Amino acid sequence: MATAQPSFDDIFRAIERLDTREVERILSRLLALQAQQRASNLPARETELIQRINQGLPVEKSARYHELMAKRRQGTLPVEEYSELLALTDESERLQAERIQHLAELARLRGMPLRSLMDELVLKPAAND
Repeated sequence: MATAQPSFDDIFRAIERLDTREVERILSRLLALQAQQRASNLPARETELIQRINQGLPVEKSARYHELMAKRRQGTLPVEEYSELLALTDESERLQAERIQHLAELARLRGMPLRSLMDELVLKPAAND
């Protein structure tokens, strides 16, 4: 017995009902799937670079970072959590710096300006928290 595939709208409505952590987990898996599908048609080095470009903080660390940042913005961040926020900020900035290096290398390999590559990959500069 065949079952009907859920529509995009059905899937999106289901995702809208999830909490932030679950949405971040889904997003992380979707980005990995997208990178994998794109990578199947690319030279090995470009594949590796795209996979590294799509890496970020693990979902749990990202959620904790955003939680701590929200507390900081609200002025409710306890002193004992400040060092944790600093460590996560350092790790996030290190990953962003590596991402930029990988983007620059991929742009060089493709012989195109970095901004054009970012447009092609539908990437936006990171927002400042």
